[in-house]
This record gives sequence, structure tokens and C-alpha cells, in this order.
Amino acid sequence: MRITTKGQVTIPQDIRLQCGLLPHTEVAFRVEEGRVILEKAPQQPSPGTEAVQRLRQARLRTRMSTDELLALTRGEAGGWCWSTPT
Repeated sequence: MRITTKGQVTIPQDIRLQCGLLPHTEVAFRVEEGRVILEKAPQQPSPGTEAVQRLRQARLRTRMSTDELLALTRGEAGGWCWSTPT
């Protein structure tokens, strides 16, 4: 097996299947005792998961109803302004 001029190498299918390396899997490289080790990278939350977490935290800081939030996102706020809950 050879490394291409772009520094790429094909991981054999049986190894990919055995290790659960599916397309788009994030991997990390490290060097130990002169050997290169490839492993799955620690999973980062997806942008969607992070957005949901931020929205859940925002809900704790506001007393807006779902209808008020939707109206605000649609530009139908009707003069509603942000305030800190008392």
C-alpha cells in the first residue's frame, strides 16, 4: 500500500468495517513509539444539538411563550422587547 502524492491512503474495507469507520467519520492521528495510530476522534456535538442546547438555556432566561418566540422570528413582534425576568 502506498501513500498518494496528496498524502492519502485507502483503509482496507475489512478494517473499516471492523472498526466502524463509516464515510464522514472524524478520525485522529497520533504517534506512539514511531508508529502512527489512527482512531475515531472524540465525538463533537452537531451544530443542531448545540443550537437546541442554547435554545433550552435561553428558555430559562425568558418568559416568552412559543407563540411569542415564533412571532419574533417572523418579524411580527408588535413592539415586544426583551427584558430580564424578575
